[in-house]
Amino acid sequence: MPTSRGGQEPDHPTTTILRRGGGDGGAGGDAAGGDGAAPRQVWVPGPVIKDACVAASWRHRTYERLRLHLPRCFCELPLAPFPPGTPPYPTRDQFVAYLDGYARAFGIEPRLGAGGAEGGGATAATEFVSRWLVVATGENAEPAWPEGVEGMDGYRGVAMHTSSYKKGDEFRGKNVLVVGCGNSGMEVSLDLCNNGAKASMVVRDKLHVLPREILGISTFGLSVDSVLLFFSRLILGDTEKYSLPRPKIGPLQIKSSTGKTPVLDIGALRKIKTGEIKVVPEISRFTENGVEFIDGHREDFDAVIFATGYKSNVPSWLKEEEFFSHADGFPRKPFPHSWRGKNGLYAAGFTRKGLMGTSYDALRIAGDIVDQWTEAFASPTAAHRSSDHGA
Repeated sequence: MPTSRGGQEPDHPTTTILRRGGGDGGAGGDAAGGDGAAPRQVWVPGPVIKDACVAASWRHRTYERLRLHLPRCFCELPLAPFPPGTPPYPTRDQFVAYLDGYARAFGIEPRLGAGGAEGGGATAATEFVSRWLVVATGENAEPAWPEGVEGMDGYRGVAMHTSSYKKGDEFRGKNVLVVGCGNSGMEVSLDLCNNGAKASMVVRDKLHVLPREILGISTFGLSVDSVLLFFSRLILGDTEKYSLPRPKIGPLQIKSSTGKTPVLDIGALRKIKTGEIKVVPEISRFTENGVEFIDGHREDFDAVIFATGYKSNVPSWLKEEEFFSHADGFPRKPFPHSWRGKNGLYAAGFTRKGLMGTSYDALRIAGDIVDQWTEAFASPTAAHRSSDHGA
């Protein structure tokens, strides 16, 4: 019988469904499988999480001013809407509270701190044996740092990733360089500017900047690139005038083909237009006190904040190469076929489509596991046979 060797085992025949990851992907998968459709004998111990809490990334690795970029209706997990009174764009703390409430409502009891513990000079590890493994660590498990930039190790100022950034008043009166111009880079630059810091932002590539809403409708509620670009130019103006040139390919086409999300403007563009946020070119190299840009000019900075995104960490812990690519830590098959591998291996939250994609994965994974359980263990004879063979 498949069992978990960590923790107390139930005294009836069980099938363990092991999920690694405790964010929206892990919680959504547990709830989707626990809505009454699964037989009572299925024992779902909850996600296995190396952190000490649910939603650690949202709780500890995001900045205070963060809000969801999409309306809450696009960000709900299976079977549970946001509580009444939640604003259209929930704050970080509201979303964390939603995930906590979600876990309580569905009786999800994660095994926290399951990354191994050290004691007496040795590392204590817990081994789990499971029929199914749902990988729910997601696309943004670890910060992605730039590599190969000359002089970076010799820079003597503060260097940090946005995963460690909390609020702009910590940099009041400082000259700060933000490396990256995605949604995080734009928001951190805006937050710095609003809190009395002098903010510069590195823009390397062409990008689409869109209004968060168009005529009172969420930007992503419009599904035609030409319409998005028409209204974006009408509302925001020509961004190329401010060193923010647009790609020739539309924002939805880029999102579909690469997973790269366009920037949804919440005020940074106005600061760029007034010069309060300065747009600068790519870094050529670091100096002891700042950087030299590719156009040859140098500038000293008190701090450099890397808004360079995140990456999957699956290759660092999953010893498997057929379902997941070791190059980027994503399933090899594209959405919508990326959720199921072989031999009970699944992936939730690797769709490059945000929480909507995660919900899609969670519902299909839960349904597939319930179908397998029903087929294998529905009759008492089958359950008894499985227990005898697996013990």
